Amino acid sequence: MVTIGIAGAVVLAAVGVHTAFATPSADVMVSEVYGGGGNSGATYTNDFIELANSGSAPLDLSGYSVQYLPGAPTPTSKWQVTPLTGSLGAGARYLVQEAAGTGGTTALPSPNVVGAINMSGTTGTVALVHGTDPLTCVTKADCAADGTIRDLVGYGTAAVFEGNGPAAGASNTDSVARPTLTDTDDNAADFTAGAPTPGAAGDGGGPTTPPTTPPTTPPTSPPTGVEAKIHDIQGDTRLSPLAGKAVTGATGIVIGVRSFGSSQGYWVQDPRPDANPRTSEGIFVFTGSVTPTVAVGDSVSLAGTVSDYYPGGASAGGQPVTELTKATATVVSHGNALPAPVVLDKKSVPDAFVPAVGGGTIENLPLRPAEYALDLFASLEGMNVQIGDSRVVGATDPYSELWVTVKADQNKTKRGGTLYTGYDQPNSGRLMVQSLIPTATQAFPVANVGDTLRGTTAGPLDYNQYAGTFAVQARTIGTVKSGGLKPEVTDKAKSDQATIATYNVENLAPGNPQSKFDALAKGLVTSLRSPDIVALEEIQDNNGATDDGTVAADKTLTKLTDAIKAAGGPSYQWRSIDPVNDKDGGEPGGNIRSVFLFNADRVSFVDRPGGDSTTAVGVTGTGSKTALTVSPGRIAPNDPAWNSSRKPLVGEFTFRGEKLFVIANHFNSKGGDQGIDSRFQPPVRSSEVQRNRQAILEHDFVQQLEKADRNANVVVLGDLNDYQFSPAAQALTGNGTVLTDLVNTLPKAERYSYVYEGNSQVLDHILVSPSLKHVDYDVVHINSEFANQTSDHDPQVVKIKP
Repeated sequence: MVTIGIAGAVVLAAVGVHTAFATPSADVMVSEVYGGGGNSGATYTNDFIELANSGSAPLDLSGYSVQYLPGAPTPTSKWQVTPLTGSLGAGARYLVQEAAGTGGTTALPSPNVVGAINMSGTTGTVALVHGTDPLTCVTKADCAADGTIRDLVGYGTAAVFEGNGPAAGASNTDSVARPTLTDTDDNAADFTAGAPTPGAAGDGGGPTTPPTTPPTTPPTSPPTGVEAKIHDIQGDTRLSPLAGKAVTGATGIVIGVRSFGSSQGYWVQDPRPDANPRTSEGIFVFTGSVTPTVAVGDSVSLAGTVSDYYPGGASAGGQPVTELTKATATVVSHGNALPAPVVLDKKSVPDAFVPAVGGGTIENLPLRPAEYALDLFASLEGMNVQIGDSRVVGATDPYSELWVTVKADQNKTKRGGTLYTGYDQPNSGRLMVQSLIPTATQAFPVANVGDTLRGTTAGPLDYNQYAGTFAVQARTIGTVKSGGLKPEVTDKAKSDQATIATYNVENLAPGNPQSKFDALAKGLVTSLRSPDIVALEEIQDNNGATDDGTVAADKTLTKLTDAIKAAGGPSYQWRSIDPVNDKDGGEPGGNIRSVFLFNADRVSFVDRPGGDSTTAVGVTGTGSKTALTVSPGRIAPNDPAWNSSRKPLVGEFTFRGEKLFVIANHFNSKGGDQGIDSRFQPPVRSSEVQRNRQAILEHDFVQQLEKADRNANVVVLGDLNDYQFSPAAQALTGNGTVLTDLVNTLPKAERYSYVYEGNSQVLDHILVSPSLKHVDYDVVHINSEFANQTSDHDPQVVKIKP
């Protein structure tokens, strides 16, 4: 359906109703959930999730995962993931071992797979997912609409559940389980509480009714294990030579304590190092949801089990972290001096980032800390480190994280960031900073790019679970000195120049606070000077992430255009094409799409009916008669290249009698790509495959226009989700023969529109056809470098004279 209108005047079409949770499972399902493992009163030492197959055929679980969400999630809550392997036979059970607590006496039966999720004993949500990417839903409605969820169980007081209510009765001593393997999609009816009954790996059936008494396996003795120092546990690679083994006699000083969240624990460092620079002297002792009882400065002797933990799951590609689990600490003395911190600065951190191994994992290679920054950080994992005055290259985010560089001169941008210039230049000086200090004691510093984190920031060096990168867990944190960064304002255009902008407005929906609409309006009116045409990305439908079949976005656009007018801007009209429900990716239920705004006092839109969500736009005529078959229209919307991705929106405009063909884009996201810090080098960029195909389709369409009229005025713009040097960008431009990527015309230090993990990089682009030779292009930095940002993208504008 095409939506055409001005603020308050819109054409609406009927919408369908989306069915909620999938039909009840006839085969694989979650059969039991237990989050009390290792808690007070528990028999079993570990949490677990049990699956069962009530069908008549085996099921391959490769590519599946189990995931956990806290019972009272916030909008920023994250699902934790354990990928599955192997298969689940007909009538069989499948046991997923999760995190251990400090209590319990009985180990689980041999599990099919081992994860590290620390689940609550009383409330939470577990999902069986066809996929290994973390879910993004945090409400019952949104999760009900996620087609990757095969089965879902909410227990206790969980906000996310199936049916009339969550399963009741979960505790430190009771699991929730299905008395029979039936699934009615009502957790309250399908599950009952009772003593945990984990099915052993390969179990052909397992009990269907929980026993009335706890298991009678006798208590086990504390681990005796092998005597090992911390450097023996860490070894000289990224993997521990003692992984899976019980160890004792590891001694050291507590250098940091994390006493909040679901990944609590503490770091211990041996003050008597060996002579091998490859082996770390520090280690993290994982306690899960149990608050550590040790204090910084305690001298302890440790006994526990060695684990190589992969944050986000092994399939995510991150580095393994060597930890001690199920550990006991004997405190020898208090108030000891901490081991001297290793100073990380431009001299101590190598310029080279990672060994070039030509593919495959680096986790088994001996570390070379004097040569590669990533190896240096791995060799210091869990140890006390310190940074001094450091330039902020990634602004403070909502999760109380910021990024600094210890190499002040490394690819510096004009405004104080660190420029990402190529796949071989990941910028070795970047480090994340988090805090171990309770916010009630000291608020986390708020910093923008270009500020300086002054003084001493010191604490254990950790590997961050969600970012997949090394982070200083600050025990002591510096103060912020402002760099004076201000939002930019583009130069005023001449009256004979048409101004065309792109702006990713980050999941804009009517339910967003009015302050977001007002800030977006200010950016468009003040910083961009009210462009004649604006391509907007991430406009959500009228009820945002609620997935009920709604696809129209007139309420979103009315609220935005009203805010623009209130800010002193023009009365923008808009053109868009509503997507097929749930077919364009993005936040489930949001139905994001690209939209044109235009100032009818300056430009005219050529309306040609017939364009809809599934009809492809074409090119007709030649020379000055060249035109679109429909306007607005979509490029090849039924091609598999656009599966679960936004389709390009094409519109025909006129400015002072000259035709302008404008294409608004939002290419496939980079989700699923391995990170810069991946243990696989070079990292696999799996999302490129789809973007490359998208780029080729659009390249061919632009080429059609230019062949029909060699003087065609074509502007291609939007969020391409890829870099100016990427294969997708090269395919789209035809290596510069079909389109010119204007970001390459800027001075090198100004080529960025987005900041990610401390790297200032290009994701948004404006490209023009060869006929547009005299253009004035500007990336207007008003968001990405600031802690207080309206969107995570900076807008761009080009001034042209057709």
